[in-house]
Formats: sequence, structure tokens, C-alpha cells
Amino acid sequence: MAKLILENIEKSFDEKKVLKGASFTFETGKIYGLIGRNGAGKTTLFNCINEDMDKDGGTIQIEEDNKKRPLQAEDIGYVLSSPTVPEFLTGREFLKFFMEANPQADHTKSIDAYFDMMSIQEEDRDRLIKDYSFGMKNKMQMLTALIADPQVLLLDEPLTSFDVVVAEEMKQLLRRVKTEHIIIFSTHIMELALDLCDEIVILNEGVLNEVKKEALDDHAFKDKIIAALKGEEDA
Repeated sequence: MAKLILENIEKSFDEKKVLKGASFTFETGKIYGLIGRNGAGKTTLFNCINEDMDKDGGTIQIEEDNKKRPLQAEDIGYVLSSPTVPEFLTGREFLKFFMEANPQADHTKSIDAYFDMMSIQEEDRDRLIKDYSFGMKNKMQMLTALIADPQVLLLDEPLTSFDVVVAEEMKQLLRRVKTEHIIIFSTHIMELALDLCDEIVILNEGVLNEVKKEALDDHAFKDKIIAALKGEEDA
């Protein structure tokens, strides 16, 4: 079992301190729901983990077999809320290129098997990505993240572009793959977090705290999350 260990992550923009010593340990086999108000710093935290921006302080490490090492780029799969995929390629061309360009990717399945896994229909596989819907493009982005087979999956509001049926398919997929990954799922939809996630982590006032689900019904649990976001109690 691998662990992603964040210790005292700090990040400021001019005079505004967004992350104020955020610390948490995430483990393989769980889907963590990262919840916070708009502007709380969820995307900033993801960007610091993914090294899209420099953090001001703190450490980010992977622990395997009781040995810690710095997090590497190949350890991370980052699914953005707005997909970035090459629209001038067909879906098949993109997956072929991606698998050839990433030797660490999981090559045990065929391209069509990966399309099947993501419920992408045969008639769509050889269409230009520019003709895909927003949700289809998001599917392609999530698929490449899974093919890369990273230790850590960062999912930034990944289900908001899907209809109800496809969103349910994606939730089932994430539940299947969580045994092999550390999944951190950022969302502002509390019901989605309660339905999908094993643990809820609140980002509030620049720090991370877990909200325990044990011995709480859904209504009491929601109240506790809201109170934590308001800073009315220690989460």
C-alpha cells in the first residue's frame, strides 16, 4: 500500500495566504473527497501536488514499503475540470500516440479494450476529437490518466460535464480502480462526495482536516461538513 504524504504545504499569492501548512496522508484503496468553498484553494493544492506551480513551503512524498521518496511526475494523473485533448486527432490516434509516448503506461490492454472500459462507442473511436462533446473529451482525458497507471489520481470536478447515466458509469469505474490508486476527488457537490467517496477531507482556512463519517447519519454528516466549512467547529 502506497501513501501520499503532504506536510505543511504553503502557498501565497501576493499578500493572500491560500495554503497555510496543509498536511494530510492519503492511502491507496480509498477515494478521498476534497471539499472546500469556492476560492478555498482546492485547485491550488492540486497544482502544487502536480508541480504546475511552486509551493512556498512543505514537502510532498510517496511512501512505499515504509520508505519515503519525493513525488515524481510519473506518479501523478491529473484530470482537469476542462479537458485538454488534441482536437486534430481521432480518439484512436490520440490513444495510440499517448501509449507510444508513455512507456510506463499500462500496455496490457488493447486500444479498443480501453475504449470499452470507458464506454466509448465504436462509431466514435475514429472520429476527430474536435467533434466530440465536452463530456466525451473529458472521458478521453480520464482514460489517458488511467492508462498512464499513476500512483496518484487528482480529479478536479471530473463528473460535472457528464449526464446522469455516464456519471454513474464513471463512479463505478473509479470504485473498481481505487484498489490500485490513491484517488483525490475535488467537488463542490456534497451529495456526490457522500455517494462516491470513502473519506471526506475539508480544505478550510488553508489547512486540511478529515471529517469522520462513523456514527453519523447523512443529515448529521452534512451538518458537520457545513459547520467545518464555516469554521464553527474543529473538523
